[in-house]
Amino acid sequence: MNTDALFKRLDLNQDGHVSRAELHTAAKRLGWHWQEAPLFALLDLLTIAEPITKKQFAGYLQQITDDAMGPYGNVLSNSPCFSSVLPPGPDQSFPAAFTDVDILSNKHRREFLDADLRQDLVPALEKNLGTDISNSYHRLLNAFDIYRISPREAVLLIIDPQRSFTEGVWMQSIGKGAAADVVPIAIAFNNCARLLNFIYGRMEIMFTRCPFPPESYDWDDRLAGIIDNKQLYFIKPGNSVFFPPLNGYIDWLEHCISKDKRTLIIGGCTLNSCVRVSSIETVKQFKNRNLRVVVDLSICGARLRSFLPSSLYAGMSAVESAIRQMTTAGVQVVRSVE
Repeated sequence: MNTDALFKRLDLNQDGHVSRAELHTAAKRLGWHWQEAPLFALLDLLTIAEPITKKQFAGYLQQITDDAMGPYGNVLSNSPCFSSVLPPGPDQSFPAAFTDVDILSNKHRREFLDADLRQDLVPALEKNLGTDISNSYHRLLNAFDIYRISPREAVLLIIDPQRSFTEGVWMQSIGKGAAADVVPIAIAFNNCARLLNFIYGRMEIMFTRCPFPPESYDWDDRLAGIIDNKQLYFIKPGNSVFFPPLNGYIDWLEHCISKDKRTLIIGGCTLNSCVRVSSIETVKQFKNRNLRVVVDLSICGARLRSFLPSSLYAGMSAVESAIRQMTTAGVQVVRSVE
C-alpha cells in the first residue's frame, strides 16, 4: 500500500488529518499486528499533541525509508519528547515555589500512609508456588529498606505498564498457565495505580512503552483511568530504555538533572529484564552526574516462574539474580519508596 492510500485508510473522516483516535480505530480495522507494531507505536507518539497532516505523514514515512534504523531512527526527533522543556505530561506543572505540603496535603498524606498502598506479593507467591518460595522472597524483601524522599528531589519512571503484559499478546504468548504466570505483574501494576492516584500530577513522571499491536499497546486497565491521554512516553522495543537512542530518555534525564532532580525511581516490568537492564545502564551512563538510581520492588513485576530457583542462576531465582546484579552495579534496590 503506497503512502497516499495508507493515509486515506487512516484518515477516517477524510479531513486531511489523522488523529490519535483515528489511528487506533483504523489500525484495528486494518488488522495491524506485530509487523506494523513499530510504525503504530511511532504514529501514536507523533499524534499525541495534535493530528498529523498528509504532508507530515509522507515526510515521516520517507524518513523511515531513508534510515537504516527505520521507525527507531531520526524520525523520532519529531516526537514531542524533544520539546524545549520536555514536559512529563500536560497536567504535571509545578508552582514556582512549592513544599511537600503542596504536593500531598496533610489529609492526603494520612490517607497515603494509612492506605494499603502496596499489595503484598508474598501471599500470591505462597498460593501459587508454596510456602518455601514465598518465605524465601519475604526474607529477600526484608533485606532492603523503605526509601523516603521528597517528590521535589525525585522523578519516577514506570517501564511498560501496558495491557499486553496482563491480558494482551505478551501474556497470551506464554500459553498454558499464563493467567497465573502474570499475577505478580498484575500486582505490580495495581501498586503503580495506587501510587499514581496520589502522586500523578504532583511530581515528574515518565513511562516507556514496547511496540505491541494496537489491541495490546494501551496502558494496563489499572492505570488507564489515571494517566492523562496526552502523557508522553519513550518507545522502548527491547530491554534497554537507552534504545532507540533518540527516544528522548537521555534528554529527559539531562533535563531532570538540570532541575536538581537527582534521584530516579524505577518501577514497572519486568524486574529481571527491562527494569534490571535499564537501571544498570542508567547508572553506567550517568555515573559522573551524581544521579541516584532507585528500584522500588513494590512496583516492579515479573513472571511467577521467575521467582523459582533455577540452575541458570546458580540456584537462585531470576528475580533474586536480577536484584543482586542491580545492587552490585550500584543501583539502590528498596522494598518500597515513600
